[in-house]
Amino acid sequence: MAAATRVIAFHGLGAPTSLIAKEAGVSNGSLFTYFETKADLLNELYVELKTEMASAALDGVPTDKDIRHQMASMWSGWLRWATADQDKRRTLAQLAVSDEITAKSREIGRRAMAGAAKILERSRENGPMSAAPLGLVAGLMNGVADATVEFILQDPANADSHNRAGFEALWRMIV
Repeated sequence: MAAATRVIAFHGLGAPTSLIAKEAGVSNGSLFTYFETKADLLNELYVELKTEMASAALDGVPTDKDIRHQMASMWSGWLRWATADQDKRRTLAQLAVSDEITAKSREIGRRAMAGAAKILERSRENGPMSAAPLGLVAGLMNGVADATVEFILQDPANADSHNRAGFEALWRMIV
């Protein structure tokens, strides 16, 4: 999975399985011992990365604090995951828009993100985005997060400041 992540991040979803196998140090045929098709590999990778991202975002969220603190904690965890390994972030972004990802894999990804969705839902319940579809609000959140991540990567000395600014922008938008 690590090899697939690196190859896809650099070469895109069209990268041949032979390149993934080479990066993993196995023969191309061996790769298909674990995955029947390339689509199976991509779906498993999508689920793995989505689950990892959700876990990182929710790890340490203070359930005894108000929703703003919970949302800020989730936001920071998400940004830490997104900036810690650019290959994972890039690969998940490509997989998220791929037609190869099945409805079943997307559902598993949604379930992995259910805790994050609940926090986002509670955050917006009385704000201007309360009637908007949750998917739209999540998409807007992704956009703010992507911009914030780019600033953190370009200016890591001010990562905390960029994190706070991105969160404040998101919070004002949804609350």
